Amino acid sequence: MYTIGQVSEMFGLPVSTLRYYDKEGLFPNLKRTSGIRKFGDKELETIRVIECLKKSGLEIKDIKQFMVWCEEGSATYQKRRELFLRQKVHMEAELMRMNRVLDMIRYKCWYYEQAITDGNENRVRAMQPADMPVEIREAYENAHREDEYPQS
Repeated sequence: MYTIGQVSEMFGLPVSTLRYYDKEGLFPNLKRTSGIRKFGDKELETIRVIECLKKSGLEIKDIKQFMVWCEEGSATYQKRRELFLRQKVHMEAELMRMNRVLDMIRYKCWYYEQAITDGNENRVRAMQPADMPVEIREAYENAHREDEYPQS
């Protein structure tokens, strides 16, 4: 069992956040000893899931609903699976957007490296994608695709 301070350190979360999660009912079976919260392995896994869902864009009210479904048992497996499938689609689209951003950054790092070497941008500015190194050309093409950035 862990104290709230220990859990705060383990996850890099403020104690106030853990208290808020508790107040919101996200730890329905949290044990207390003399009024002190005691976190077990189940609560630690709950925090991992909460943080995952938060980072995937889910709001606390939706995370609370997920926790209610968990308490309801096997009858809600399908609902829980659907929630994670939606978040998976959302995160895959986000990864695609971020990869395009990263590819633009890769291209621009290479671009300015060439400009520094040459002392100007003339050669690199006039360069066609076919004349670029393969990995830079792929990054350039991904960053400059005509289609819209994927939406989640």
